Amino acid sequence: MTEIKVYADGGSRGNPGPAAIGVVVGEKEYAQCIGKATNNVAEYQAAILALKKTRSLLGKEKLKDTLVIVHMDSELVVKQLTGQYKILEHDLQPYFLEVWNLKFDFPHLNFLHIPREKNTRADRLVNKALDGDSARLL
Repeated sequence: MTEIKVYADGGSRGNPGPAAIGVVVGEKEYAQCIGKATNNVAEYQAAILALKKTRSLLGKEKLKDTLVIVHMDSELVVKQLTGQYKILEHDLQPYFLEVWNLKFDFPHLNFLHIPREKNTRADRLVNKALDGDSARLL
C-alpha cells in the first residue's frame, strides 16, 4: 500500500473575517479565498478541498490501495472528524457532513493533528491567498 501525505489549513483575519484555505497534495499546491468565514469554517473547507483534490489527482481506483493522511493544525476539526469531539457549533455541521460523505471514496483515510510549525506550506498558501495572490496559485 502506498501512502500520501496531505496538508490542509484554513484561516481568517478576524473571526469571522476574510478567509482562505490552502492545501498541499504531494508537490501540488492549492489556495483559495472563501469570502467571510470563521477560522473553524475555513479549516473545514480546507479539509474538504484536500479530499476533493486528492481524489481528483489519484482517482478512485488508486485510492483503494493508498493510505491518505491529512495533516491539519486545527485540533478541533481533527478531533471532530475522528469522533473525539462532538460538533456543538451548528454552522460546522454541514461541513462535517460533507467531509463524512467524501470519506466514502477513501478506504484508508486518517486525519492527523500536527503543530502549526509543521504545517507551514499550507499556512503560507492561506496567507498568500489572503494577501491577494490566490489567482496565481489556483
